[in-house]
Amino acid sequence: MARAENKEMASPTAKLVADVAKKSRVRKKLTQDQLGKGIGFSAAAVSAMETCAQPASDEMLAGLERALGDGMGLFEQARIYMRMEAYLPQFKPHAPLEQAALSLHLYSMQVVYGLFQTEDYARALIGGGYPPLSEQRVEQLVEARMVRKMLFDREPSPMIELILEESVLTRFIGNASIMRAQMRYPAECARRRNVTFNVLALDCGKFGEYTGARGEITLLETPLHEHLVYLEPQDESLLISDPAKVSTYAQRYAKIRSQAMGPRESLALIEQLAGAEE
Repeated sequence: MARAENKEMASPTAKLVADVAKKSRVRKKLTQDQLGKGIGFSAAAVSAMETCAQPASDEMLAGLERALGDGMGLFEQARIYMRMEAYLPQFKPHAPLEQAALSLHLYSMQVVYGLFQTEDYARALIGGGYPPLSEQRVEQLVEARMVRKMLFDREPSPMIELILEESVLTRFIGNASIMRAQMRYPAECARRRNVTFNVLALDCGKFGEYTGARGEITLLETPLHEHLVYLEPQDESLLISDPAKVSTYAQRYAKIRSQAMGPRESLALIEQLAGAEE
């Protein structure tokens, strides 16, 4: 939502985008209404962007690149920096690693991993957290989270595997409608050739083995084939590169995977749970 006080809090990138966009629009002799119509936004939205009352969204930046970019790629590059500025501080170091990763192996035991969240689920989750956030900040974080999904369609395609605790699928975030859509979304993602989805069943420990008790794990492989571990406990972040430690986490992850259902069983379970909410 555009607010006057946002002007003082605008990031350096938002201010640069506003300045360049306005000067480029004036140079091309376009009114705010004409520019807005050309990129699918109202004149009020263009005005809010130019005054920093409402920073340009990812979608608006793409439109500005088409209308005002002149092939220079400035607004396209600004999309990267705007996304980085929108993330929570603890996630900022991990964000570029995630987007460039050759492979991601994810274990999530509290909520659905961010890449696999629907917009409504993310909004309910972020908006219901602590400390409370303003409506604008919630929307900013939701948009930043949704933009991460571009990773699914990146070339070359990264290999992505998600192991999700069954309890996550039965923990209501938002309402029944939101949960139905959220439960179906990982199944949709799993139809991609580069995505695998597994569920760790509630009763997986009945035979005396449960390796997931120490918390969530993100394993990633960089373009230089370096293997890293990313952990995010209680609003803190930890990036581990020590080969011995990474090996331990990788082996623990492999053990968790061995205790989880296979992809077909997992999809059957999630479809069953989604159907139960009809």
